[in-house]
Amino acid sequence: MKLVIIDYGAGNIKSIQFAFKRLGVDAVLSNDINEITAADKIIFPGVGEASSAMKMLEQSGLNKIIPALKQPVLGICLGMQLMCNYSAEGNTKGLGIFNVDVKKFTNTVKVPQMGWNVVYDLKSDLFKGIKEKEFMYLVHSFYAEGCDEAIAKTDYEIEYASALQKDNFYGVQFHPEKSGIKGSKILENFLNL
Repeated sequence: MKLVIIDYGAGNIKSIQFAFKRLGVDAVLSNDINEITAADKIIFPGVGEASSAMKMLEQSGLNKIIPALKQPVLGICLGMQLMCNYSAEGNTKGLGIFNVDVKKFTNTVKVPQMGWNVVYDLKSDLFKGIKEKEFMYLVHSFYAEGCDEAIAKTDYEIEYASALQKDNFYGVQFHPEKSGIKGSKILENFLNL
């Protein structure tokens, strides 16, 4: 299986690569359009700020390529948020894959949300073998609103979509690569889709 992690300058890709290595898969880091489109599975990661990450995607032409991909794609954290219509972070137009907007938590809670929180209302083979209210690791100040494409929810100030799916596109707000055995199981499930 050829697994490509899109390398467009947004941080934290090494820990994702190591997580797949532990599952016996050597993921390739690449921003080469031909290599990405030829992959069996694709990870769209991201740690950083939405508007500057979107600029990096536009400079490489990946903003046009990603929404047209036909194989399974998993967006993680900022990657998932960039797959939405719009992000309030930097007033950023997203890739429009998921029909939902990304908003900022208010200051009534500690921002960013950092640490473990539960995911529930699980609705996808991505969560095969994962129990309701399992803990996942999150670090974020912005969230995708609840919507029809939500396949998992989390509550922090409000209930929001902590995972999304539309066709071959999946997104998780949490970091499966930092969520221990259960996060590793989600990555394995993605490989088996």
